[in-house]
Amino acid sequence: MDIHFNGKTALVSGAGRGIGNAIAKRLALCGAQVTALDINRDNLERLSEEVPSVKTICVDLSNWSETKEALKHVGQIDLLVNNAGIAILEPLADISDGNIDRLFSINFKAVVNLTQIVAQSLQDRNASGSIVNISSQTSMRGLREHAIYSSTKAAVDAFTRVAALELGGQNVRINCVNPTVVMTELGREVWSDQRAAEEMKTKIPLKRFAEVDEVVDAVLFLLSDKANMITGTCLSVDALIIVLSFGGHSKQRQLPAPTNTSPIAGPLDC
Repeated sequence: MDIHFNGKTALVSGAGRGIGNAIAKRLALCGAQVTALDINRDNLERLSEEVPSVKTICVDLSNWSETKEALKHVGQIDLLVNNAGIAILEPLADISDGNIDRLFSINFKAVVNLTQIVAQSLQDRNASGSIVNISSQTSMRGLREHAIYSSTKAAVDAFTRVAALELGGQNVRINCVNPTVVMTELGREVWSDQRAAEEMKTKIPLKRFAEVDEVVDAVLFLLSDKANMITGTCLSVDALIIVLSFGGHSKQRQLPAPTNTSPIAGPLDC
């Protein structure tokens, strides 16, 4: 299936590395004019070197007003991918209000903020558009130590369905992609223990983890006019792991968020 975005402009958050980086590159390859957002300036500079046509904006998406200011002159946007996110995994007894605020600010509030910005731009131009939010299969099932992370992703799923109702009248579609463990650079590092990785794969019907391109394929399909009748959908890219339970797996605490964009520890460096 050929998918092209010639003449379209796209905004991708969390594009410095991982899934977001791959989405930004593929969109550019398919003809879109891409603007990449990330908090890590070095990662954005590497992206610019690899794909000079991609414009970059370094911004802390957890800051509502800073984000609006940074995008004030970004121009028209036809396509939005809300990919930025972090994971802080901890048992219920250790959850702090600070971590709740941080997770919701980046994983959920930033999705709402960028969606508002792009939807308003589309409405002002009386233009159609497409939005894809990168959620997670953890939004649909219980995993130990994922209480707040999973809650942020469940919020994204719910927001997507409601936004689809409200934006449908202006011909703006919005959908979710909900991946399982994805073999990003971080994913490969976390699952480098061969024994643990093989044990985890036995829980997955297809007996393997997702590759980055498999998630990108789903995102580009939903963004494209091939999916013109699809909105408000949460598309699982998880090899059916959603129907299984692997209980207290020893690697569970280190499960990487499929929407990783920057280290979850350390200062905001932009």
